[in-house]
Amino acid sequence: MTPLRVGFDMDGVLADFASAYRQIETRLFGPQSQTRAGDPEDETPERSPSNNDPPAAATLDSSRAPSPHDLRRRRDLIWQVIHSTPDFWTTLAPVDAEAVRRIRALSLRHRWDVVFITQRPATDGESVQRQTQRWLVEQGFDLPSVLVITGSRGAAAAALRLDYHIDDSPKNCVDVKSESPAKPILIAEPGDETTAASAKKLGIGIARTVGDCLDLLERASVSRAQPTLLTRVARLVGLG
Repeated sequence: MTPLRVGFDMDGVLADFASAYRQIETRLFGPQSQTRAGDPEDETPERSPSNNDPPAAATLDSSRAPSPHDLRRRRDLIWQVIHSTPDFWTTLAPVDAEAVRRIRALSLRHRWDVVFITQRPATDGESVQRQTQRWLVEQGFDLPSVLVITGSRGAAAAALRLDYHIDDSPKNCVDVKSESPAKPILIAEPGDETTAASAKKLGIGIARTVGDCLDLLERASVSRAQPTLLTRVARLVGLG
């Protein structure tokens, strides 16, 4: 039986980037200022603010609703902090404290080939790859294979010959679905039925948490030699 080849996105699936982003935003602009953190590959600023830029407190007028320019400026300032924080990517909390350790255990039990894929931008300190590897080791996965990419997630999935790719970005899942034979599984938050329904229509699998996703992947491994059971597993995530 051929073992599964599985790709895992990092931020929003395993690492809690959103909370770190909001903490920086609160520190710069106050507790009432929070906006949606999004994903690092979507939120990277078009330019890095220079040292001559005015301080954060001077960029927004709290007496009025922020304009799109204000919001863009706010994101740039937050990203300036991220870029200048040494080894920022090693400081993130896990989304699920047991997930990385469980991925390791399952990869050993079922002989999965696991790749962690990210489009994180560089920060001060070590390279993104080394920061991500260090974080994964600290979370319980020894010898992690980390791929830092700048292009399409689908192209990466195709090149790596993945069977499954796990992501919290609908766009990345669409890329994987359209550009590779891999089966994408979207981590869709409980209650987000609109996103889940749209993904299912496109043939993208759905899981509500990374733990649920690992349950499904384990069933897929066990059922590879049992086509009927494999079909049932596919239906559970909307891939059948």
